[in-house]
Amino acid sequence: METTQLGKTGVFVSAIGLGGMPMSIYNRPPESDSIQVIHRALDLGITFIDTADSYCKDESDKHHNERLIHKALSSYPGDTSQVVVATKGGLMRPNESWTRNGNPEHLRQTIRVSFEALGGEKPIDVWQYHFPDPEYTIAESLVPVKEAVEAGLIRFVGVSNFSVEQIKQARDVVDIVSVQNQYSPWERQPEKDGVLQYCEQEKLTFLPWSPFGGRRRHQDLQDIPAIAQLAKAKGVSVYSIVLAWLRAKSPTILPIPGASKISSIEDSVSAVNVKLTNEEVQKI
Repeated sequence: METTQLGKTGVFVSAIGLGGMPMSIYNRPPESDSIQVIHRALDLGITFIDTADSYCKDESDKHHNERLIHKALSSYPGDTSQVVVATKGGLMRPNESWTRNGNPEHLRQTIRVSFEALGGEKPIDVWQYHFPDPEYTIAESLVPVKEAVEAGLIRFVGVSNFSVEQIKQARDVVDIVSVQNQYSPWERQPEKDGVLQYCEQEKLTFLPWSPFGGRRRHQDLQDIPAIAQLAKAKGVSVYSIVLAWLRAKSPTILPIPGASKISSIEDSVSAVNVKLTNEEVQKI
């Protein structure tokens, strides 16, 4: 597996990660199946796993995905010392909906629960503020995050769904190593709003969420001629082409495709070997 540096941390992780969300929300697979998926990802060399406290069915089920990942890592027979787990906080799941909560006291509490859910023995590798809440300034919301870093509960900090200006505000409070925003063939905002360019300039890792368009649109990739034609010509899936396209767009991009089946993560990992020319990237 190729590796890439996480921000400027000196920590290297797999060039493609695993997104944990599909294992804990809609149509959740049996726990044993999910653990097998995570174990297979580790077998294939994945050392970066993305999760969140809100990857669950509702508030009564909070932190489900974090606990699942910890269980999978604890039961894996191989070495997991180099695996980086990136979690998030700041979204709530009332009645299966998504709402923002940047209340500093809530974030202080959820960081502690995430720390325990992930084992409680070492700092959270990466904690990301999931979505800025307009009810609070970014500086207010990140005070407990800075405290958690100083207390040894968090090693590195990232942000998610942030603009360039918001990233700058966050960096005034605490060191930021990564930015996770939506980016797919349909959602090209990071190319236009300056976030991708800023990440390159500042050497921040960019984590594209929903790289295949999410559960409602991922099957539509077949309908994009340039992607479908390239997939056929190279003998790979349309998903492999999208991951290769993202990686070709910027050296700072670390795709984190979700998976709830072994075949899905195997296909995603194979994308490391798919190389696109500049002309093919432009075609897409």
